[in-house]
Amino acid sequence: QLQLVESGGGLVQPGGSLRLSCAVSGLTLDYYAVGWFRQAPGKEREGVSCVTGSGGSTKYADSVKGRFTISRDNAKNTVHLQMNSLKPEDTAVYYCAAEASLDWCTVVDGTDYDYWGQGTQVTVSS
Repeated sequence: QLQLVESGGGLVQPGGSLRLSCAVSGLTLDYYAVGWFRQAPGKEREGVSCVTGSGGSTKYADSVKGRFTISRDNAKNTVHLQMNSLKPEDTAVYYCAAEASLDWCTVVDGTDYDYWGQGTQVTVSS
């Protein structure tokens, strides 16, 4: 059974950093694209970043470019999202998602991903 488990969320002050992790079990991560999405209260789900199965390509939403970095460690079946210079508007529940693909990933539409984690809360507040 495929499982994705997010961790690393929490409360941080504006300008601070957090590193989210998405631990995957039940499959070999090498062949899966992984995306990070977020949803704030009262707002629609928003794509944040993604990385192809090969690791050769990454994408970022304009709102996080230059601040967030996605990386994958296939040996540990884990994908990380390093979040720097956090802003209050980054507050949301963050989800990771996976889809079998070597050369594709998207932050446009989460419905393209078949597998989802349960989410981790990120709160940016002073």
